[in-house]
Amino acid sequence: MKRSWAELTEWLDHRTGIQTAIRQFLYEEIPASSGWHQVFGSVAIFLFLTQAFTGVLLAFNYAPTPGDAYNSLRYILTELTGGRLIRGLHHWGASMMIVIVVLHMVQVLLYGAYKKPRETTWLVGVVLLVVTLAYGLTGYLLPWDNRAYWGTVVTTRIAGLAPVLGPYIQRLMGSGGGSVGVVTFARFYGLHVLLLPPATLILIGLHVYLVRKHGVAPAAGDEVLPNQQFYPRQAFRDTVAIFIAFAVLFLMAVLVRVPLEQLADPTDTSYVPRPEWYLLFLFQTLKLFSGPLEVVGAVVLPGLAMLALVLVPFIDRSQMVKVTRRTVAMAFVTLGVIGWTGLTAAAVMSTPKEATAVAVDYSAPTDWMQLSPEEMAGVAYFRQENCVSCHVVGEHGNKVGPDLTRITIHKDAAWMIQHFKRPSAMMPGSAMPPIQLSDVQLNSLAAFLLKLNPNNATALDNAPEFATQGALVYQANHCGACHLVNGVGMKIGPPLNGLAKRQSRSWVEDHFADPQKLSPGSIMPPYKLSPKDMEALTSYLFALPD
Repeated sequence: MKRSWAELTEWLDHRTGIQTAIRQFLYEEIPASSGWHQVFGSVAIFLFLTQAFTGVLLAFNYAPTPGDAYNSLRYILTELTGGRLIRGLHHWGASMMIVIVVLHMVQVLLYGAYKKPRETTWLVGVVLLVVTLAYGLTGYLLPWDNRAYWGTVVTTRIAGLAPVLGPYIQRLMGSGGGSVGVVTFARFYGLHVLLLPPATLILIGLHVYLVRKHGVAPAAGDEVLPNQQFYPRQAFRDTVAIFIAFAVLFLMAVLVRVPLEQLADPTDTSYVPRPEWYLLFLFQTLKLFSGPLEVVGAVVLPGLAMLALVLVPFIDRSQMVKVTRRTVAMAFVTLGVIGWTGLTAAAVMSTPKEATAVAVDYSAPTDWMQLSPEEMAGVAYFRQENCVSCHVVGEHGNKVGPDLTRITIHKDAAWMIQHFKRPSAMMPGSAMPPIQLSDVQLNSLAAFLLKLNPNNATALDNAPEFATQGALVYQANHCGACHLVNGVGMKIGPPLNGLAKRQSRSWVEDHFADPQKLSPGSIMPPYKLSPKDMEALTSYLFALPD
């Protein structure tokens, strides 16, 4: 058996050269100074492969046209097994890949590993950095929610600021005049899926070839020390680093939910777009320039930064020295980190209140949006009384009492209210304690329970806390006596569905405080709500569907 296996591997190696290639790769000689600081390249390649794999899985269920793209993504997130995990891996993998590529570039810059004869290796790395950022730019639009749409509008308008070439770049992006539509979506999708991946594979292959051709850059004075082999020590370090990176990525995908906002609305001019976290510094830089100088922040400074990266190996032609003596490189990296951190922090701190307002996460089922305010308040009372400690609703609860989604246990509201007050009298032998709520509150609880069924239980259970608390404030102030919400209420005042498209949050809050000032002749009384109640109520109203 052993002889047959040896003959098979010899035949395979003779025909394909695979065994020899693997052996040469594993036992490649690398400098004695190689260590943990050189694991970033392997981690970056692993993350690219992860992005490619998760991207293919998403593509199997993704419809690459604007409206269908949004609906297909909601299907992936709400109905497809493992869909939320795959999207989380792809989303956070993109951010992690940018971080790792930047760290790899910083490591090479600090150690001077771009010096002769490795200039082309560095230049290919710079191109890979640009391609990595291009993935983020083109992929940002593909969810086709409000955040993606308006963020891309800003991006295309910035591209249009380029001297001479601006209008042509916009036309190439399919966004003539700064508008974003089907053509823009198709071109961004084509770049993201069809052009960038093969280009990345070619660039990675060229980068690895150049690294093997010129070898890993040794530290100064390392020439007199005997080389080590890539396997086992460096291979072990790379494997550990990849494992840690994937563990962090997996935890992010599981624990940090990637939100999905409402379907892109080109008429929602009140929306405040914000770029991804790694581009907030550029967003903040643009605020430092206005009018004719806007082109400086949008084009000139980023262009000079990229030009500086390209020219580094041709400007610094000095001999290799130890990293501790590379004070100029350390100073530039330190200034870069301070500048990026400062601008990013300023962008976060200067984010308008309207941009940080509570938003609905459309990546979860949203059947709760169709509930009346009374039924939504019932959700709040259901949670307040901790009914899931005995009953099952959706994916949560215990089976001490009956499953509340079963239609057979539903009675009318009057019977349910009496049951809440005297459980053992209505159902002899019941261990359920009486619920200490008013009749109005119990009626809300009954209204919610009567809406429950096996199909919507999980969705109703996902109602966000701000919506349930806002409904409580709405009910407590009897807003339904004048307004309609989801068809329930009176028509004395305007219906509140679609309020987010008609007014800003600040206007609504001011209107609550002084209706006569903003709507002369209004019969609505002023409301002195606490900041917490005001936030909950306005967030709830702005989450209502059109």
